[in-house]
Amino acid sequence: MMKTMRFPGTLLLLLLLGLSCLCRLGAQGAEYVRTHYEKNEYMIPMRDGVHLFTEVYVPRDRSRVYPILVKRTPYGIGTYGPEWYKSTLGPSAAFAAERYIFVYQDIRGKFRSEGMFEHHRPYLKQRAEGQIDETSDAYDTVEWLLGNVSGHNGRVGLWGISYPGWLAVMALIEPHPAVQAVSPQGSPGDQWIGDDYYHNGAFRLMYAFDWTWQCAQTREGPTETEPGAYDYGTSDGYRFFLELGSIANVNERCFHDRIPMWNELIEHWRYDEYWQAKNLFKDLDNITIPVLNVIGWFDAEDLYGPLGIYAAIERTSPSNRSTAVLGPWAHGGWTYSSGKSLGNIRFGSATGHYFRQMVELPFFNYYLKDEGRMDLPEVLAFETGVNRWRRYDSWPPRESEARRLYLQANGRLSFASPPESILQSFDSYISDPADPVPYTAEQRTRQGHLWMVEDQRFVSGRSDVLVYESEVLQQPLRIAGPIVADLYVSSSGSDADWVVKLIDEIPQEQMQIECGQSGGFQMLLAAEVIRSKFRNSRTRPQPLAPDRVTRIRFNLPDKHHTFKSGHRIMVQIQSSWFPLIDRNPQVFLSIPEAGEADFRSATHRVYHSARYPSALVVPVLAFAPQ
Repeated sequence: MMKTMRFPGTLLLLLLLGLSCLCRLGAQGAEYVRTHYEKNEYMIPMRDGVHLFTEVYVPRDRSRVYPILVKRTPYGIGTYGPEWYKSTLGPSAAFAAERYIFVYQDIRGKFRSEGMFEHHRPYLKQRAEGQIDETSDAYDTVEWLLGNVSGHNGRVGLWGISYPGWLAVMALIEPHPAVQAVSPQGSPGDQWIGDDYYHNGAFRLMYAFDWTWQCAQTREGPTETEPGAYDYGTSDGYRFFLELGSIANVNERCFHDRIPMWNELIEHWRYDEYWQAKNLFKDLDNITIPVLNVIGWFDAEDLYGPLGIYAAIERTSPSNRSTAVLGPWAHGGWTYSSGKSLGNIRFGSATGHYFRQMVELPFFNYYLKDEGRMDLPEVLAFETGVNRWRRYDSWPPRESEARRLYLQANGRLSFASPPESILQSFDSYISDPADPVPYTAEQRTRQGHLWMVEDQRFVSGRSDVLVYESEVLQQPLRIAGPIVADLYVSSSGSDADWVVKLIDEIPQEQMQIECGQSGGFQMLLAAEVIRSKFRNSRTRPQPLAPDRVTRIRFNLPDKHHTFKSGHRIMVQIQSSWFPLIDRNPQVFLSIPEAGEADFRSATHRVYHSARYPSALVVPVLAFAPQ
């Protein structure tokens, strides 16, 4: 049952007062924390004898007891030494005034903690004596805190964003009995299928290069720092990675075997045991702890993971008390931004402030303090386009209906299927690895996030980008749920990438009204890529038969959006997305071993006929006329 969230006058007043309070707390910073909290540093022993560096902030007011709120991280606590205090505590500035016992911990092998770091260490269902994983480390940490930190009420919560969000999920699997609430936010779930490092077998070059350089270099012992950003020698990442050539050159020219994780990513280019062991979804059964799962519609790193986490918990533990919040945010944007806009796109309200004050804080207060009341729905989803919060009892909403949006001749897009009389119709283009399609118009060396809503006119005129447009919508079209690309394609090569983008084409006059920007706008709404060799099997790659029509299906990220009347729906298709994704040589081989001579141009075709009806399958809530 879908409901629109409305704000009565008293609730709106409370929200405004809360935002005012947040501003004052943020201004008080470290001195406020120092005045109201006592900080201590510990080396907490794990069951295998390794000690993890941990900071604990306890309220100086000892007149009552407090819950413990834990964040475990590979990114460093950042306030090492008893004289250094954090400027904010907990998920947002409001938490310091609420009074919790705040705990921050470096995971093993990172910063001041002992041990060896392993990237997303797999969960072990059956541990031999002395074996550990992040689940056991979380358990041991909670056990130690309960016995060694005074003033707690016996309840523990965990939270984190991105990698720390994944660590929070690990604490859900075999939870300590004291753990009563967990909020994984923007957590990866499977980093080969759709999160940080691979998408359907296509390697996320720019992000993997940056993250492994800064976060995964070998170390000789505990430290308080990690390497800064790589010195690219230029601000033009497109040119840097193009001149770098094959990814086989990265280790020799840039990393010099200082980053074992990079070698692992390159070695495991198939969905082999390495990735299967790290697949989080398989371990999420019998989840009994309340979960607040936070998801950003425009999260460039981890949108697949949080959606999969929600689905896995619902599938295996349907009676669990959980809420999924899906908002119009970039990766972690719900915690660091107002959420009023992203790039040129406006969302009509401070969605980030709303989440922090009216969702996140009440969630932890209710389950860890018995304060307030729990009025959160199963799913709280922001609908972009019309900028409204919606409440649902499932995701995707039961009312959504999968409808095929067909590619047509002459660049048309329609819910009407191609005429039976058209048996052979296609568009073709030449994909040249020496001139790949850029993923952004910005000149940058790091991936960024504004490209997730960027105006796609910067590539829509290229000869290697196919463009399909609907007629002008006479009434709104609402979608909610997963999107599927269902293509009939061929290539003169034996491998190819396929990038499909769903776009809201906003006319000039409406762009001015809605976003205060002059000119029209092709807003990127959803996009995804697949490497052809993995179209049938993630573990056993298969070549394309040159010039033979092949059906390829893959998912785009879920969306909740309204295409307004007066807009058009657009689909763009291309075969490179650089340097977000590494270049495909368009020859069937192990790409990490490809030499420069292996990269070849290829002619690709996308078919749209009665026999080969390529389409985008969209989850329609309100159907517009054909």
